[in-house]
Amino acid sequence: MWARTVRVAALLVGSAALVLCGCGSASHATAVGLRLQREDLIAGARALSQAQGQVDREAQASRAAWPIVANGLPGQLSDEQRAAIAAAVRASAAMQLPGIFQEARAQALTGPASSIVGDFREFAGLATRGWQMIQYTAQQLEAGSAAAASFARANVDLYIESVYDGHFGLAQVGKKLSEGYEKLGGADAFGSALTQAEVQRLAGAYSAARFRLHPHDGVKYGS
Repeated sequence: MWARTVRVAALLVGSAALVLCGCGSASHATAVGLRLQREDLIAGARALSQAQGQVDREAQASRAAWPIVANGLPGQLSDEQRAAIAAAVRASAAMQLPGIFQEARAQALTGPASSIVGDFREFAGLATRGWQMIQYTAQQLEAGSAAAASFARANVDLYIESVYDGHFGLAQVGKKLSEGYEKLGGADAFGSALTQAEVQRLAGAYSAARFRLHPHDGVKYGS
């Protein structure tokens, strides 16, 4: 945390120098800012690698359960359908955010890493809460009071949308990583700290082909 504070302070000093000293300082401030953004993107890429296993497990469970709810939650579920939704609930709840994705650290990120981490955090929150509430709604429809069932039915589309939108956002992460990498100088700028091959691997791992849910024709608010 101390190292991070020093880096941010250096960026602020560079910016202040721009105001006081003119064009030479502008170049220095720009260099400091780019270096900070590259460091954040490297850290973000490492966190994505760390999280890949648990995200893949969540995606597998969500893909299995999604067709059950894609066009609305049925009033009565089979045992197999209940089990699929329960598996999605467990897989999403089991996800743990890497340290850099925690709120306190995520707020300090700069450049492309900020957007990437924001998408990941939103996915984790929407998927987890969405599946939990879908399961709760199904339970209320089958065994709850009439009032609870009516309330649950009125809101279940929002829970379904949450799951879809969370995965849609996660599916953009790979593209954003590739674009940010090139914007910040690509392989020449990052060198061995973050190689082109690693970026390409992560772009494929966090892609629409892996995380966008199908079918999506019944989704009202998702992209």
